[in-house]
Amino acid sequence: MDAAAPDMANLDSDIPENKHIKQAVNHLEKVLEYAPMVAEGRDATVHLTPEDWQVVADAFFNMDIPDEVFPDAIEDYGLTNENQTITLTTEEYDIEIEVVAS
Repeated sequence: MDAAAPDMANLDSDIPENKHIKQAVNHLEKVLEYAPMVAEGRDATVHLTPEDWQVVADAFFNMDIPDEVFPDAIEDYGLTNENQTITLTTEEYDIEIEVVAS
């Protein structure tokens, strides 16, 4: 595994859980707003900083958060690309969230 890859096993303990959730939802709302601007047909790729990507990944996969907390437009979510890409499915788009290249 790439040493720079986000660590799926460790939550950032410096961030309180409720703030972590709020940050994740905020990032997801921005991703959903941005996706139509970069979409080619149904497919859109949105890039986040490594820190923001990790906050979203933690909320989806490392915290026990009910789906109702996430934006309503998200019908499904997952991981692909050896856990390096978060996938979102909405009614209109298939979105891949990747870490911006540094």
